[in-house]
Amino acid sequence: MKKILFILTALLFITVMKAQDLTAIKLNAPDKTRGAVVMKAFSDRHSDREFAKKELSKQDLSDLLWAANGINRADGKRTAPSALNKQDVDVYVIIKDGAYLYDAQAHALKPIAKGDHRAAVAAGQDFVKEAPLSLVLVSDLSRFGDVSDHTKLIAAMDAGIVSQNINLCCAGIGLSTVPRATMDQKALKEILKLSDSQLLLMNNPVGYPK
Repeated sequence: MKKILFILTALLFITVMKAQDLTAIKLNAPDKTRGAVVMKAFSDRHSDREFAKKELSKQDLSDLLWAANGINRADGKRTAPSALNKQDVDVYVIIKDGAYLYDAQAHALKPIAKGDHRAAVAAGQDFVKEAPLSLVLVSDLSRFGDVSDHTKLIAAMDAGIVSQNINLCCAGIGLSTVPRATMDQKALKEILKLSDSQLLLMNNPVGYPK
């Protein structure tokens, strides 16, 4: 019995230590001078389900997240508008090493869960697992003060705007993406440690063109 208890304690210790291996990632400053002109980005925007086997560069990741829902003014307002400026949409980054939350204030990634959770985003659509990362959009309805059908509708609208920012950024800087609503809601809610007021709405797998 003591031997079993010792083994279980050791396994728990190893699990905790492994979880601590995931650290915050400070992103490069976004390059606000790059990319195609906006009309060219609209012209080039298309959905793509094939991705090269190459990790995103630190600069591309930085620029993508800032474009998605970063801070673009001194008063803390974002690149994506939101109802009543509640800034309800959070962007989670799922890569092979772990799941992170984009912290717009610090322009950094906060670690959430270690491990490759891209299969939970894919939910059976294997092409998603080929993308080096997926951006998962979650609306925190508590920021509106209540959870109702009306706030859910507004949340969906806000998430759609963030997704469009992602789509246009990808078109402008030469990345491939496709907006999706399919995902394993139950698994992702547990992986991302979401509360009942946090609503999983959309995701965008992103990578370089194949």
